[in-house]
Amino acid sequence: MTASELPEAHEQIADLSASSETTRLDPSQRSYGTLPASNGFIRHGIRRTISQISALNSLRRVRSGSLTSTPLYSPSGLRDRTFGRLSVRPLSAYDEPLASKDDILDADAKVNGIRVWYTSYTSIDWLHDAIKDSLRFSRLRKRKSLRARVRLAFDKSLGWIIVTIVGFLTAVVAFLVVRSEQLLFDLKEGYCRHAWWKAKRFCCPAFEDGDFTFSDPGAHSTSLCPAWKTWSEVVPFGSNLFGENTVEYFSYTCIALILALLSSLLTIYLTNSTTFVTRKEANIALSDPLNKSAKSNPEPRRKVMYYAAGSGIPEIKTILSGFVIHGYLGARTLFTKSVGLALSVASGLSLGKEGPFVHIASCVGNIVSRITGKYENNEAKRREILSAACAAGVAVAFGAPIGGTLFSLEEVSYFFPPKVMWRSFFCAMIAAITLKLLDPFGTGKLVLFQVTYEKDWHAWELFPFLFLGVVGGIYGAYFSKLNHRWSKHVRNKTFLGRHPVVEVLLITLLTSILCFLNPFTRMGGTELIYNLFSECESGSKKSHSGLCVFDPSSFGNIWPVVRSILVAMVVKSVLTIVTFGIKLPAGIFIPTLGVGACAGRVLGIAMQWLEVNHSGLLFNKGCGGDDAECVVPGLYAMVGAAATLSGVTRTTVSLAVIMFELTDTLTYAVPVMLSVLVAKTVADALEPKGIYDLVIELNQLPYLDSKHEYLWGSLQIHDVISRDVDVIRVDQKNTVAHLKELLASSTADDNGFPILRPDLNDTGLRMVGYIGVNELEHALSLVSEDPEGEVIFHTSSSHHLASSSVSSLQETGLSASDLNIDLLDFTPYMDQAPLTMANNSPMELLHQFFVKLGARYVVITDVDGLYDGVIDKKTWLAFLSDLEEKS
Repeated sequence: MTASELPEAHEQIADLSASSETTRLDPSQRSYGTLPASNGFIRHGIRRTISQISALNSLRRVRSGSLTSTPLYSPSGLRDRTFGRLSVRPLSAYDEPLASKDDILDADAKVNGIRVWYTSYTSIDWLHDAIKDSLRFSRLRKRKSLRARVRLAFDKSLGWIIVTIVGFLTAVVAFLVVRSEQLLFDLKEGYCRHAWWKAKRFCCPAFEDGDFTFSDPGAHSTSLCPAWKTWSEVVPFGSNLFGENTVEYFSYTCIALILALLSSLLTIYLTNSTTFVTRKEANIALSDPLNKSAKSNPEPRRKVMYYAAGSGIPEIKTILSGFVIHGYLGARTLFTKSVGLALSVASGLSLGKEGPFVHIASCVGNIVSRITGKYENNEAKRREILSAACAAGVAVAFGAPIGGTLFSLEEVSYFFPPKVMWRSFFCAMIAAITLKLLDPFGTGKLVLFQVTYEKDWHAWELFPFLFLGVVGGIYGAYFSKLNHRWSKHVRNKTFLGRHPVVEVLLITLLTSILCFLNPFTRMGGTELIYNLFSECESGSKKSHSGLCVFDPSSFGNIWPVVRSILVAMVVKSVLTIVTFGIKLPAGIFIPTLGVGACAGRVLGIAMQWLEVNHSGLLFNKGCGGDDAECVVPGLYAMVGAAATLSGVTRTTVSLAVIMFELTDTLTYAVPVMLSVLVAKTVADALEPKGIYDLVIELNQLPYLDSKHEYLWGSLQIHDVISRDVDVIRVDQKNTVAHLKELLASSTADDNGFPILRPDLNDTGLRMVGYIGVNELEHALSLVSEDPEGEVIFHTSSSHHLASSSVSSLQETGLSASDLNIDLLDFTPYMDQAPLTMANNSPMELLHQFFVKLGARYVVITDVDGLYDGVIDKKTWLAFLSDLEEKS
């Protein structure tokens, strides 16, 4: 191809690559292009090639040729192409272009091959991105002019500028979600007479102190707040005909169903994974007759995902570990998640908005980081911003910037050096300050259930705190088990999986029926937790929705309250099991905290009754026998909430710090720490995996847990090595047509092909390099008009492009003749120094290559250095999954 033909060829390629994935993905296929269900990977005494392992068939990369069964101009095709344009990237713009043909770097700063954009459902190359950023920074430091020094200073501060913007915008989005949710939640009961856009707490200033007694069904809203108008007052003839409570019940249920329906429809139709397609995922050789073999043998299709559904934390963990899901952190997902979250929480379902704030913050971080090429063109660097954004999400959810930083470190981040920790802390601080200024609740507090206690705890109370830890661990383990089994055997294998909107409506209807009559289930999750956490003061008019028992000496006084709390706890527990996982934005934090707070409040009231009536049974020093305020039930509620959340999510340090920040004191550090540690220990003994790990397993996300330890036993590398991977041999003629055939018929995943040459002694094959599937596709697209052209791979090359960060010859602004480039020379796209390992190496060493170095693939050689096979990351994940099941 001549230099003059380059622009025309580029236009043709761009037109082909702009087509979107129009095939409806089969929901019955559980392969999400990631981890499959295990079908026996390890066999004692048997060495199996990768093509013989049925469990890995679903891991194979879905070739673009198999995604085009829908007619080009079908309605679904037009719709998918419309959505696809919203997330289109250039065909190849991942690595930075050359500044000029003289921009040659030092010999010791080699890049391991040119890279193009990562496609969806593939893993990133941490080593390449680290090398590329090092080269970029070395370019800046080489220049000594004043302008260069200013650019260098700006580059160093760019990360801080971005996390500042991320923290600010995260708080703004959180403020809008909270205010919208409050208005829509109260809309189920009525509206403000003089300002319909105000929630009940802003319409009735008399209740801004946090006493939500007016939410009780038995109370007459007009007498408590004349400015608030209920639906029974709007429809007086209905109240006369059916009764006031019947009208309110009907309106409450209908509005809840409408809100949940809108949230579900937005989630399903705006964030369907099949509508997020980039140019690299389209077929670059759609019109090539050589691609017919790929079309006639379609590979397993990916499981459909709904990006705005759930909390998003399991997927964020997977993305931060190096997995690519295009569109999951995009603007469309941000909009849908934010609006859908306000609608779903307002519907009264047993879910929370705190977990999804982490996803929302990550979307903000991803969008903002794209303003500069430093983070736009480096997936590994962008994950540093995402880690900081996760900290900001927790900070606005709980008003806990320190806890948010620790949560990002403990739960979601995969790579967390000190620099990222400082930026995460700064980002969380900016988010907390901004939210404080915005004041979403009108109380000056960052979160509604932020409380303070005036009493200290006593040594004898460690026993009930320990008991709460045991209860929280048991609840967390069995909640995770039951939710996982419900999702796996009921939701995915019945009509509910095929009709997600019907499932949402049924669960919403059930929730409305069960929750309307009980004041503690009817109120919002954050209001319930606030009332359960609150300390009751004698002489105060605050009853905290009837939770305060000012005379606990009589069993008759405490039993009605205890009974209502127990009913609320059971109802919330059951509803949360079936609600978490439905197709709308839903978090797990608030329902879990509510269940634990109910258990703790009941125990606190019981201890208060024992203190008053049987003070001799307690080893209480400093408490009078008739001092009912010696025991603070709200403190027990807080400890129980922390224990239960630890049992469900298995977080420890970050959760304890969040509780400290919620209470503005370290006085209760020991009770919280004790209950959290006991809960995690008990939960781990009953169910090793927390709820997020079980969701990752259920969705078959390729998450490599760096904290998990494996027992290798007698297993060796040859038990997992892939020997049947297609290879490219430099001693044979490799034409463009031949490589296209190889690419179309290959079962290569998101990795590529080893490039080999014969050994000088003719005893085997030696490595020349490695070329990725995406890079080979792009390189072939540039020479697609010359099918008989012979492609060259040099065995040793000092090509100046190999030490650059160029991704496309068309981006340099120079012609092929100017750069003295042969388009049929694919050497610049080749990794000339892939990670290699001898086949007699320990399994743990191979595991650390993937965990600590972030390798996408490891080439295996024999003891003489001859090529033996290759192990890619997804093959290793499938191997570990099967190993874990067998153990």
